[in-house]
Amino acid sequence: MTNQTDAVEKLRTGISSLDIIAKGGLPKNRTTLISGTAGSGKTVFAVHFLAAGIELGEPGVFVTFEESAEDVRKNMRSFGWDLASMEKEGMLTFVDASPDPSIETVEAGEFDLGALVARVQNAVSKVKATRVSVDSLGAVFSQFSDQSMVRGELFRIASALKAMGVTAVLTAERTDDHGPVARFGVEEFIADNVMILRNSLEDETRRRTIEILKFRGCDHQKGEYPFTIVPDGGVIVIPLSAMQLSMKSSTERISSGNVELDEMCGGGLFRDSVTLVSGATGTGKTLTVAQFLQGGAAAGDKCLLLAFEESRDQLVRNANGWGFDFEKMERDGLLRVVCDYPDVSGLEDWLVTIQRIINDFEPRRVALDSLSALENVGTVKAFREFVIGLTSFIKHKEITGVFTSTTGSLMGGDSITESHISTLTDSIILLRYVEMFGEMKRGLTVLKMRGSAHDKAIREFTIGKGGMQMGRPFRNVTGILSGAPVHVGPGDVERIWSQYDKDVGDKRRRVEDRPPT
Repeated sequence: MTNQTDAVEKLRTGISSLDIIAKGGLPKNRTTLISGTAGSGKTVFAVHFLAAGIELGEPGVFVTFEESAEDVRKNMRSFGWDLASMEKEGMLTFVDASPDPSIETVEAGEFDLGALVARVQNAVSKVKATRVSVDSLGAVFSQFSDQSMVRGELFRIASALKAMGVTAVLTAERTDDHGPVARFGVEEFIADNVMILRNSLEDETRRRTIEILKFRGCDHQKGEYPFTIVPDGGVIVIPLSAMQLSMKSSTERISSGNVELDEMCGGGLFRDSVTLVSGATGTGKTLTVAQFLQGGAAAGDKCLLLAFEESRDQLVRNANGWGFDFEKMERDGLLRVVCDYPDVSGLEDWLVTIQRIINDFEPRRVALDSLSALENVGTVKAFREFVIGLTSFIKHKEITGVFTSTTGSLMGGDSITESHISTLTDSIILLRYVEMFGEMKRGLTVLKMRGSAHDKAIREFTIGKGGMQMGRPFRNVTGILSGAPVHVGPGDVERIWSQYDKDVGDKRRRVEDRPPT
């Protein structure tokens, strides 16, 4: 039996989202190969590893074979890392092995990195470093043709770093996101651990993912995880499949902003629930959101509105038409409106941005109008991951959420967005058009309400000053939700129920008459 004390110790990187999928961090005092194509974020990752360590009080050494040290310092300022200050404080030092563009490199005889290793050892001793980043192996080895020599020198680097007692990351290039791990075909064999960064083009959209291919002697999360690189933040991994269903379940009810809708929902929305409002354009989705925000402001709740289809001025004007003063809510500090085109960022970037806004503003209610606008920004998988990440985040914060989605058909029917996320939401409110005697009416029903009884009727409603006014249920119309309403008379209703009772009775008798097995 293996002694627990002999297990591989892990070093917390300080990049919290990465530590989740790495189950505690990188294996300590070992080398990790970071391989990826151009633009996948290798250099940013290597610097972030050191910067996060310095925040934890662990000095580092950055060995650069490609960019000059000065270029690295300039490029990393946009991420909030003042590397020059870290150097002055004695927490960071560079080993600049970048090529001099004025000198032509010629391969002549055997080549070894003995002198470079000595420089790295001196730098580690100088700042008492516990972390080392080497960027990038390919920049120096691509100049030499002998693969056996490359492998030997790689082993020398890895062995030297292990002897120094540091935890190191080494970056390497690959030519294809789904091809060989690295360019020379030997890099992955000399490293204890291998992580792959991808920057794949999917449906005309770039999407970054990270995969831990191997951690020698210790466990890690399997598969690809989306990540993004943001200013003043660096690498942020989105560990969706590592999330746990540990959200609290509150029994507290809050108002939707409409008393009659609250009654249909069994007394209002649950405090930590997410509600999907689905309907065709013009059915009242944005109005439902406006009522929700107005109800929050009336209760003293801070509210956040994320709008991806209308500008702020349009939203304010429409709200005024319904009798809701969004500008006063903003002045009172009870409302923040964020409007932008969904295409300005990828879904991973939007998720990180929204999380930051929520952490900064600390709302009790969040409305997103609409999810359908965001659906076209990325792939189906990326969209679902975005919804999972957002719903999980606001539920852990015990925030009430209302999201809207638009159906493709004017009369209702299936919604692509709705089918992707209906199982992730706690409640679903459907808004539909109903054609009656040459006139278009609006109908509303609460399709789902987890943990609560609710009104099953499809009720007519009108829109006017004060928002949504509920009317009576549609009694003589069937097929509303399928998008094909049919009017029936009293005799037809009796006939339909009679046929239903007969069908149920026939099915029961067939079950009762079935011979025992």
